[in-house]
Amino acid sequence: MPAMNPIEATGLHPTARPAEKRQDIEFKKKDAALRHDVHILATMIGDMLKEQGGDSLFDVVEAARRTAIDRREGDNHAGAKLDALVQSLSPLSARNFIRAFSTYFQVVNTAEQVHRIRRWRDYLNDSSTRQPRGIEETIFRLKEAGLSLDDVLKLLHSLQIEPVFAADSIEPTRRTILRKQQNIVKRLVEIQNPILTQPEVNAYLESIRSDITTIWQTEEHPHEERTVFDEVEHILFFLTDVIYRAVPSFYERITNSLKLAYGDEAADLKLPTILRFSSWIGGDFEARPDITGRTIRETLARQRSLNLNLYFNEVSALAQKLSQSTSRINVSEEMLKRTQQYAKQFPGAAGQVSLRYRDMPYRAFLKLVEQRLQATFDDDVFPYESADEFIKDLQLVHDSLVANSGKHAGLFSTRRLITRAKTFGFYFLTLDIRQSAIINRRVLGHCLGEKHWLDKTPQERTRRLQEALENNESPSVDPDNQSRRSLATFQAIAFCRRRYGKRSIGPYVISMAHGVDDVLSVLLLARWADLKKKNGGIPLDITPFFETNADLVNCSSTMHQLLQNDIYRKHLEQRNNHQIIMVSYSDTTRDVGIASARWSLHQAQSDLIATMDRADIDFTLFHGRGGTISRGGGRTHAAVLASPPGTVRGRLRATEQGELVNAKYGARGIALRTLEQTMNSVAIATAMPHGKTDKERGEWHRIMETLTAASATRYQNLIYDSENFFEYFQKATPVDVITRMREVERAAAPNTSNSIHD
Repeated sequence: MPAMNPIEATGLHPTARPAEKRQDIEFKKKDAALRHDVHILATMIGDMLKEQGGDSLFDVVEAARRTAIDRREGDNHAGAKLDALVQSLSPLSARNFIRAFSTYFQVVNTAEQVHRIRRWRDYLNDSSTRQPRGIEETIFRLKEAGLSLDDVLKLLHSLQIEPVFAADSIEPTRRTILRKQQNIVKRLVEIQNPILTQPEVNAYLESIRSDITTIWQTEEHPHEERTVFDEVEHILFFLTDVIYRAVPSFYERITNSLKLAYGDEAADLKLPTILRFSSWIGGDFEARPDITGRTIRETLARQRSLNLNLYFNEVSALAQKLSQSTSRINVSEEMLKRTQQYAKQFPGAAGQVSLRYRDMPYRAFLKLVEQRLQATFDDDVFPYESADEFIKDLQLVHDSLVANSGKHAGLFSTRRLITRAKTFGFYFLTLDIRQSAIINRRVLGHCLGEKHWLDKTPQERTRRLQEALENNESPSVDPDNQSRRSLATFQAIAFCRRRYGKRSIGPYVISMAHGVDDVLSVLLLARWADLKKKNGGIPLDITPFFETNADLVNCSSTMHQLLQNDIYRKHLEQRNNHQIIMVSYSDTTRDVGIASARWSLHQAQSDLIATMDRADIDFTLFHGRGGTISRGGGRTHAAVLASPPGTVRGRLRATEQGELVNAKYGARGIALRTLEQTMNSVAIATAMPHGKTDKERGEWHRIMETLTAASATRYQNLIYDSENFFEYFQKATPVDVITRMREVERAAAPNTSNSIHD
């Protein structure tokens, strides 16, 4: 008897457009499974609309959908019909109408995520074909280019991929909805198992139907304004549920690909830590004026608590797996000595180990490691002072397993936990700090007693700041509220570095940085807040953020002036002669349009290479990319490969925000694919940079200069000089709705103007 179609088995009734009306919509053969999933989900939504909103809701949605198809197929009257239908809806009906289509698009996006995972698995199962931009394809491409195993290992040690998560005020989807979407992804993946029985398939389909219905019954966006801690919890959802679990697989694929490409000589290699994850959420003073030094501390405390809890649970699970008995195997002396040491430090925990587990040395030791993690969480006696101490304990287990026939008896799980600990430390996400240059100028002007500080030229401010730094001056007047708040920020940075580790705090990003004075201001504020090492050095990377088109054009000159400053040059020497420079994609696009902005960015990066190399300073470009094309979004791997030769240098630090976080990291398979593609582009751009002859480059530059100059002129004429453009912009976009959203109002400066410049 042939297997019953899952749709038939559950009594689902298709609501799709009749076949003759959608013959022009075709799926490629490789996308047949996607078509099947979309059909199932669309059918479920149709049934759900009838159940939840009645036939009237279903009928109006269907009518709108069919009329839209007619319009697309050339019916000259369909557009007017659709307008009339929408205009006839009551406010409540309109809300449900919009929600119906929103729900449909969400589940279609979910189906596409599942299909990406499906296609990725197909490649993994097909030994004859390597997936484009996958890890295996990357390693083999490097080998085919002539790189030896040592060359590839050297390259891997130079790689540093660091997504930086930023909050997006218009993407406040509830975590509960994100979790339900994750469940739908899991069920659609699980349903692909060919050995499932029909009742099991039906159960999975019913689970999907349940999630779709409860999503419909759940308010999409909270009515209350989100706090910064809501935003922290939002991003930590992706860390705990997806990224934490995905990271070990990333490294395992590198190991497996190296073995496939280079054979036995690639066995048992130790890989460097390539992935780091950072965040602006909780440290972005410009986006959230209500952030304080306390916010920084509480953000990292929350991250640490979740981080330690994950480690605790994983150590507990590992203890259950490693049940080896001393009557069957030996263990290392080092681990036994550490067990005895911990038994003395935690006698209560040692006494609670069941007698029948006393001859299970790994389990006994890991139970004591659990106790030390608990002490760390509780700030009790004998805590781990750093993640390195925790990793050393795990390494004892690892080495003992390797030395005592444990390769297939727990080593895999132990290595995974070590990988996670090396990646996330005791802080989970490195927290960047961002503040506007103008705020720092105001604070410095007040504390130095300079009433006309903002009226001085940048050169005058630079000379005065240099004098204050050289003479180790203290504030000449009592700090006001804004000054105390700024100094508290640096005090919080010092506290968090001590408590959570040096990597817990990332660079201090100066928004709208224009000159040397903006960077020296941060050095002086840090010194006043006592953020310094014993030798007087400031343990903080200071990152100027070049945002406008004018700043990008001048950024190379600005960095040259900064590197000529003796005080800052000494600071860089204590930072291993490494500088992080941030460039904006969105603001430049707003200034001069997409084409001209991209060219400005390209030129700025090329100029920065020359400037930094002449000064013998290593540097990392930090890319401030938005989600949409107009804000610098797009395919990361394509952007990296198109970078000027020499700018990548094994490192990619770029912001990820808004709906792109869910799109790139919403499911484990998708997150892995995202990281694979990023590694591919960074490795290839570093090892095999594209290049042109001087003649080709000169011709190309002349063409681009002509094109972008014309593009910028046309863009600015349209945007700023067209009499009716602002009116068109208001009518053609939902800008009025967006500006009324509480999520945006709390971050925007008061604004009563009605012009496109705003």
